[in-house]
Amino acid sequence: MADPTPQQRIEADLRTAMKAGEKERVGTLRMLLADLNNERIRRGGEVDEPGFVGLVRKGIKQREEAAEQFARGERPESAAKERREAEILGAYLPAGPSEAEIRSAVEAYAAEHGLSGPAAMGRVMPAMIQRFAGRADNAVLSRVVRDVLAQRS
Repeated sequence: MADPTPQQRIEADLRTAMKAGEKERVGTLRMLLADLNNERIRRGGEVDEPGFVGLVRKGIKQREEAAEQFARGERPESAAKERREAEILGAYLPAGPSEAEIRSAVEAYAAEHGLSGPAAMGRVMPAMIQRFAGRADNAVLSRVVRDVLAQRS
C-alpha cells in the first residue's frame, strides 16, 4: 500500500485529536487542512511533498512571528499558544540535517571551490540552499555558512 498523502495524514491525526478532546490540536490541524485545500485549489491538483513541507514551514513561521508580537505586547498566554501550535505543525516536517552535516557540506564546498571570507557568502548560500532544499532552515544555513567562511579566512 502506498504512503498516505499529506491530507490523509492530517485527516487521520485530526480524527484522533477530536476523539481525545485535544481542542488546540484540532484547531491547528483544521487550519493546516484548510491551507492544504486552498493550495490544492490554487495549483489545480494535488500538493506534492515539497509543497506540503513549504506550507507547514510557512505556518510555523507565521506562528513564531505572532508569538513574538504577543510577547512584545505583554500577552504571554497568547504567545505560548502560538508556540504550541508551531510545535504541533513541526511534527509534520521531515527530519532535517544536523548542524554538523551542514557544516561538513559547507566546508567541503568551500574547500572544493577555494572560497573563504564573508564575500563568498553569495556563492556558497545558493549551493547549500539547493542541496538542503526543504530540509534545512535557511537561517541555520546562513549562520553555518558565515561561521565556516569566517574560519577559513
